[in-house]
Amino acid sequence: MNKNAKAVKKTVISRSRMIVISGLLVGMSIVLGKFLAFNIGTSIRISFENLPILIAGILFGSAVGGAVGLCADLIGCIMAGYAINPVITLGAFSIGFLSGVISHSVLRKSHKLPAIACSVGVAHIIGSMLVKSIGMYLYYHTPFEVLSLRVPIYIVTGLLETYIIYLLLKNKSFSAQLERMCKNDI
Repeated sequence: MNKNAKAVKKTVISRSRMIVISGLLVGMSIVLGKFLAFNIGTSIRISFENLPILIAGILFGSAVGGAVGLCADLIGCIMAGYAINPVITLGAFSIGFLSGVISHSVLRKSHKLPAIACSVGVAHIIGSMLVKSIGMYLYYHTPFEVLSLRVPIYIVTGLLETYIIYLLLKNKSFSAQLERMCKNDI
């Protein structure tokens, strides 16, 4: 086998692994967001559905993070019987996309706690607190008083997600598996 063929084979294997892991993250997001969530009334839901989306963005970049967010929201809505709200889907996409942009471009893949907090914070402020709230207001006419409750919920959720991601990236077994996957070993 020549060098080009080996390089192509390694790239295909690496991309296949990333697709499989992304699919698992989509599934985790659906389960956490649609089936293990705590509903408060009809407009507020507390869940960790964004945790897998944030992980995808931080680990694999903005394109994969955005795709995981998009797929998780669309598939989750279909499975749970919710109407698809394109603005909320855009919010889910932006959470993964922005966490990847901040993590890979601005912070250069730093896995330190302040860098992770910055990625998670920006993603939640824009994706969860702004875009998704606008979608809830436009499509469901959710009052501003109810939407304002999303701010403290996402501050607490974001802090917990930051710490969970930090612990995962500091875990030696998790880091070893991540390193092995990224090496393109056959």
